Amino acid sequence: MIYRMLRVGLDALYRLGGILASVALFGVFAIIVAQMVARWSGISLRGSTDYAGYLMAASAFLAFATALDRGYHIRVTMLHASLGRRLGRWLEVWAFGIGATIAIYVAWYACKAVVWSRKLGDLSQGLDATPLWIPQTTMAAGAILLAIAFLDHFLRVLVTGRHGIRDVSDDVIRSE
Repeated sequence: MIYRMLRVGLDALYRLGGILASVALFGVFAIIVAQMVARWSGISLRGSTDYAGYLMAASAFLAFATALDRGYHIRVTMLHASLGRRLGRWLEVWAFGIGATIAIYVAWYACKAVVWSRKLGDLSQGLDATPLWIPQTTMAAGAILLAIAFLDHFLRVLVTGRHGIRDVSDDVIRSE
C-alpha cells in the first residue's frame, strides 16, 4: 500500500517535471516570436535572449527525470541483453548506482550555487540584470528530480531486480 502510494507520487513528480519543461520550452517559443515582432516593429526587447537561455536550461533540466523514467535516455540494451540475467542485473545496479551518485553530486552543487548566488547578490551580465539565483533554481530543481529518479530506479533494481524504466517502443506503439 505504501509502495503503491510512493510509486504514484514519484510518477506524478516526474510527470510534473516534464510538464514544467514543456511550459519552459513554450516560453522560449513565445520569446522568439516576441523578438521577431519587436524587430519588425523597430522595438528592442532588452534581455530577451538571456531569458530564452534561462528557459532553455530550465526545459532541459526539468525534463531529465521524466526522460529517464520513460526510457528516452540512451541505454546500452544490447550489451545488457548479451550479459545474461544475473550479470546484467549487477551491471544495472552498478550503472544506476554511479548515475545516482553523480546526480546527487550535481544536485548538491546546483543547490549550493543557488544559495551562494543569492547570498552574494549575483546578477546576470546581460542587459536584464536578473538575480542569477532565480534561473539557477530551475536547474537545481531539475537536478534534484534527476537524483530522485536515479535513486528510485537504483533501489528498484537492487530490491526487485527490475529497473522499472518504460520501453520507448511502448510509447511508439501506443501513438500509432
